[in-house]
Amino acid sequence: MESLTFFAQMALDLHDAPTADTTIERIAEYAKLATSCDEAGIMLVHGRQQIETAAATSQRVGESHNLQIVHDEGPCLDAIDGEPVYRSGDVRGDPRWPKWGPAVAEMGIRSVLSLRLETRARRYGSLNLYSDRLDGFEDDDVAVGTIFVRHAAVAIANAHNEEGLQVAIDARKLIGQAQGILMERFDIDADRAFEFLRRQSQAHNVKLRYVAEWVVDHRSSPDATFSAPAAGRAEADPA
Repeated sequence: MESLTFFAQMALDLHDAPTADTTIERIAEYAKLATSCDEAGIMLVHGRQQIETAAATSQRVGESHNLQIVHDEGPCLDAIDGEPVYRSGDVRGDPRWPKWGPAVAEMGIRSVLSLRLETRARRYGSLNLYSDRLDGFEDDDVAVGTIFVRHAAVAIANAHNEEGLQVAIDARKLIGQAQGILMERFDIDADRAFEFLRRQSQAHNVKLRYVAEWVVDHRSSPDATFSAPAAGRAEADPA
């Protein structure tokens, strides 16, 4: 398949993915088609500290990623914070990763190519390609991979934006329902109903949409007393 046709087909397929998670999984599969790798995986950064394996074409890839976190070294982590591209033709003897390299070599991984996933606005993580052969990645793979991650990063950004927008829309609808219930029950206007929801959100340190969801769920129980969710639910915010 010609490169233009390939990237056009990939863009359409990623656009049609129903969720951000599906988009990321498809990117990993397309990466195997675009380069000469045997396996592919994606590591994503959440917040400032949390890094997770968001996609892996095999269990071995997930284990490779976990070993990088355990040893605090590896090309996937370096691609996130260091240079945008890392390549190694022999991970076992690569001095950059003295603990990780030999460990993954025992699993049959011999070469790696890691590329940063980022847009101008945000750094998402890294795309990581693995080969069972020594010197498994040539300059052409680096060139194709560099183009590939640009398309992939835009697809991830769009998927996250669409998912976040849908969550925000759903939250606004829920808050509107809760306001309507409070307005009818207590004969108050919309501003006072919203202020009630906001005070509960701040007092219990939960998201405003959780308070709204509780009001809607308990609309048939006027004497019910609001209770905060179990530990681990998100803190208060405007949505």
